[in-house]
Amino acid sequence: MTSPLHQPIHTAYGGAHLFKSTTCGKLGTLAERAFAEYAADAATLAQVFGIPEALAERVHGRVAEKLRRRVVEDFRIDFEDGFGVRSDAEEDAAADSAAREVTAAVQAKSLPEMFGIRVKSFHTEATKARAIRTLDRFLSQATLPQNFVVTLPKITAPEQVAELVDGLEPYPDVRIEIMIETPGSILILPQLLEAARGKCLAAHFGAYDYMASLGITAASQHLHHPACDFARSMMLATLAETGVWLVDGATNLLPFPPDVHRAWKLHYDNIRHSLYNGFYQGWDLHPAQIPARLVAVNAFFLEGLAEASARLRNFRDQSEQATRVGAIFDDAATGRGLVNYFERAVHCGAIDENDVPV
Repeated sequence: MTSPLHQPIHTAYGGAHLFKSTTCGKLGTLAERAFAEYAADAATLAQVFGIPEALAERVHGRVAEKLRRRVVEDFRIDFEDGFGVRSDAEEDAAADSAAREVTAAVQAKSLPEMFGIRVKSFHTEATKARAIRTLDRFLSQATLPQNFVVTLPKITAPEQVAELVDGLEPYPDVRIEIMIETPGSILILPQLLEAARGKCLAAHFGAYDYMASLGITAASQHLHHPACDFARSMMLATLAETGVWLVDGATNLLPFPPDVHRAWKLHYDNIRHSLYNGFYQGWDLHPAQIPARLVAVNAFFLEGLAEASARLRNFRDQSEQATRVGAIFDDAATGRGLVNYFERAVHCGAIDENDVPV
């Protein structure tokens, strides 16, 4: 199953109790303000992120341009960790309010291309009942945007995915996302996908819950941990060519003064690691994280543009036979990889379509 949508570069999260119809627009404004304040010029960008000054000039321009347009590409109203454990009355009220605010946002056309909610886990009967109740209240009242998804966290069995899909039968256009947060879920990815019955749009990696489940202490938990790389590799290999998007976890150091630049650099390094591992989307928990993501994504693609262009042009000139540019040998497989590079680079806005070799 191949989605006709372009995968967004991030998913922004916000607690359900805080969501308003204007939230996504305000997040974009805050991201633009943070970039203007803490990365006013290309020289600062080069210093903070350790990228060459010539590249920093182009990246700074690209990021500034993106931040002037619609910034948030994907958003989840969160009824799980970002909402916490509250009384039934509080969660009912939050679900009702979220439905009203989403309806207003749909009417105002102020939502990103991708949008949805994250409900509580189906892992226990109590949280499942609460998740279903919230979902029913929200869906029965809201005017849903296109490309609406429901994210299911802390999955431990295919039956949980199947129950969610069953509950969404009255809403055939709504798709789901699965969260991979336990060691057991890594080993049953094919069964989870089968249980989704073609409704699964993306698989999100919940790195910190995953590491905690393995007994890794908080002080040792980070997105570059070998346990995380193993999980990503399993997700990548299992879900390859299924059309399911892969989404990496969050950087938990938020960019608050006076440590904005340190937090940005950590987020940048985490995102570069994700991109290297074939995860082209990840979480942003705070609007000031978005500039660092845009810098990382643009730098990742722009720094390899000249070499990739030469290799693809030469490959096509040789009628897609095996070719060599310098010491690099390209065959059909790496040719496909070069095409992937340009598709991703265009979709994320790092390059324009006229930058692609013809």
